[in-house]
This record gives sequence, C-alpha cells and structure tokens, in this order.
Amino acid sequence: MTKTALISALLCGIAAAPALAAAQSGYEPAQGEASMSPPAPEVLSPREQARIEDEWLGERLDTVVPELMRRNGIDMWILVAREYMEDPVVSTMLNATSLRARRRTILVFHDQGEEEGVERLTVSRYDLGDFFKSAWNPEEGADQWERLAEIVAERDPDKIALNTSSLSAFGDGMTYSQYTDLVDALPDEYRDRVVEGYPLAIGWLETRIPAEIDRYDDIVRTAHNIIGQGFSAEVIEPGETTVDDVVWWFRQKIADMGLVPWFHPSVAIYREGVEGDLRGDAVIGRGDMLWTDFGIVYLGLNTDTQHLGYVLKEGETEAPEGLQAGLRAANAVQDDLTSSFEVGLSGNEVLAAARQKALSADLDPSIYSHPIGFHGHGAGTSIGFWDNQDADPRGAYPVMPNTAWSIELKATHAVPEWGGQRVDFKTEEDAYFDGDTVTYLDGRQTQFHLIDAD
Repeated sequence: MTKTALISALLCGIAAAPALAAAQSGYEPAQGEASMSPPAPEVLSPREQARIEDEWLGERLDTVVPELMRRNGIDMWILVAREYMEDPVVSTMLNATSLRARRRTILVFHDQGEEEGVERLTVSRYDLGDFFKSAWNPEEGADQWERLAEIVAERDPDKIALNTSSLSAFGDGMTYSQYTDLVDALPDEYRDRVVEGYPLAIGWLETRIPAEIDRYDDIVRTAHNIIGQGFSAEVIEPGETTVDDVVWWFRQKIADMGLVPWFHPSVAIYREGVEGDLRGDAVIGRGDMLWTDFGIVYLGLNTDTQHLGYVLKEGETEAPEGLQAGLRAANAVQDDLTSSFEVGLSGNEVLAAARQKALSADLDPSIYSHPIGFHGHGAGTSIGFWDNQDADPRGAYPVMPNTAWSIELKATHAVPEWGGQRVDFKTEEDAYFDGDTVTYLDGRQTQFHLIDAD
C-alpha cells in the first residue's frame, strides 16, 4: 500500500474537517497557569502502580482494540515479539507482572463481531495474566508457528494485520525473520490476506482512555514539582552551581523518588552578551535565564516539559520586562497552535495554520510538537520539526481525538535590556486533545521560576 493510499484509508470514516478560518475566530484558550512549585502527589508503591496499570490495560483491551479493528476493517491482528526484541505495541500490552516478552510471544486478536466481541489469545505456553489465554501446548506436538497457522485457519479471517511499516517505528515492530517465518507458516490462501497493521499500532499507542487522563495531571504535576525545586535557591547558588550540577540533581531527585527519566535532562544558560546557550561546566550567575528540558516515566506514561528560570540580580524582584515579553510571545505561539487543532486535519495542516496566525501577529515562531503517552516522542502525527517548518511526510497522518501532546515550540524575541539581543524562548507543556479542545494537563508556564539567592 502506498503512503498516499494508507493516509486515505486512515481518514476513512472521519468526517471532513471544516475550514479553520471563521470556526476559530472566537477561540479563547484557557490559560491554565501552572504553579511554579506545586505540591508533589504521592508516588504510589510498585504494587499499587501495578494494580492501576492492569486496570488501565483491561479497559484499553476491551474498548480501544475493538474500535480500531472495526474502524479499519481488520478481523485479525497478530503481534509477534521476541525476548529483548520487543514490538513497541506488545510492550504496552503485557500485564504488570509479565514485564517483558518471554522467548517468543505471539498475541492474536480475532474480532468475532459486536455480540461476541474480540477474542484474545497468546500462542504461548502460559496465559498472560487475565488478558490473553494460552492457545498452545507444546506437548501436543505442533510447534509455535504451526499452532498459529491452525488458529488462523480455524477462524478464517478476511484481513490479517501485521505490524510492518516503513512510515513509523511504532508500526514496524515485527522483525524480518519473524515476518517471513509467520507468512511461510500460513496456508497459501491466507498469505494474500496479510495487510499492514500500521493504523492499529498507531491508534493503540496514541489513544488515551479517561482513566489515564484522570491521573495524567498528577504525573505532569510531579514533573513540575521537581523542576520547581531544581530551579530554586534550594539547588542553585549563583557563582558556584554549574549547569551539570543542576542536571545531576534532577537525575538524583528522580532516582530518590523511585521514578525513572525517559531521557537525560538538559539544562542551559542564556546570558546577556553571549550568543546561543551555555552548558556543561558553565557556572550559573545572577541575571542568567535558565532553560531545562525534563521528562519522567510514571505509571507507564511519559512527561516532557521545558521551563524557563531567571536568577535575580541584587535588588531585583522579577525578571526584566524584555524576558517576560519573550515568555509571553511563546505563550502566544502556544495559543496559535492549540487553537488550530481539529480532528482529521493532518499535522502539516495544523502546523501551517498555527504558523500563519503567529506570523500575522509579528511573532517569530518555530513549532515542533509531538504526541506523548506510552513513549515520550509518541505515536501519531508530528506538528513540525525544529529543523523543518514546512510539510513533512511524518506530519501527513491526521490529528485524532483522545490523544495527549507535548506542545513544544519556541518564540525568538529581542530583549531590550540585553541590548536588543535575540533570544530563543523555548517552552514545552503536556496537554490533552479531546477532539474539541486542547487542555494543559497541569497548566502551563506563564511566569519565570525565580531563583533568589538572598
């Protein structure tokens, strides 16, 4: 299937989206201002986390999978993963105590219709919790591939989806050897029924259920709390603390809380008279603007946040107005982007609409936003890239409802107090799109973290 045909298939069943113009004229996005140092929610015990994650998994399997299979006309979906070589989808379908694929794990979904629902099997020796029932006993003679072929023939599906795709790693989880072994095992008549599982894989990974969103704000608030501590006098002593000191404080704090990062934190200094940013062993001083890019994983969901801080000079009580204006410019670009979301529009179309609004308001934007959820840079369409502000094949997929996003972008702005120096004001906040409105999960930064060493 060509990329054009695949995109058309994905859009099948989605009502044509109305034009952006007049429909957005009265849009007033909620500011949702984030606290600079919110109280951190309690980090749950591993046992309680496992209970919640399994509850979510059960609901997702019961609701998300049937809807995706029927929307895309697929009556059998087969996923194959090997130990230490896991399909990114399989990784999110294992119960909390299974943790990893064992040897070879084969999952089979068979849609039996509205009344009987979607049957779930694992062609493995053991059940996977209460979610997938074992359909293979090696002692009965058939090997794993033979048993899978029997299951397919018994159910006689019209379309068999496999996770192979050149479009996205998220839809390309089946290795070449597993693909060829599987297809070779199928009776001839079923080989022509194999199709790409790309829309199922992407749909499963990008879709957020209500129970996940109910907790996602706490997960993001936990990240905001850590950033608030790191960008404070508790951690930073001007003239002494280096950028790397703050980076490793973040890493230690995450570890102390029993959490993990999904990437190594970034911290940088923007300083009057210095082009670009300063990192590594650069010492933080008064009058510096600080930036961080920070993300954690908790309850299987990721956060991705970029915040700005300012180190007060003697006698200052707030950041210079020029810096505050730069942050307001970034907030305005956020508004231009979030007001451009519409179900069915491609990421490229959302990007173009948002940039047109920002440029019309004399802003200097760069937009590079992405889905978030099971993965930090999550499955779904992309809305721009830092090195490409034009249409991109990775942005051809449509924006879908019930998805979470990192609203990531920057506004470049001249700072009069720094001699007109042009500075990048980079922001990133996690949000939820319900199909109508983009809502920040724990607000967004509209003021600087202020570091006062007095």
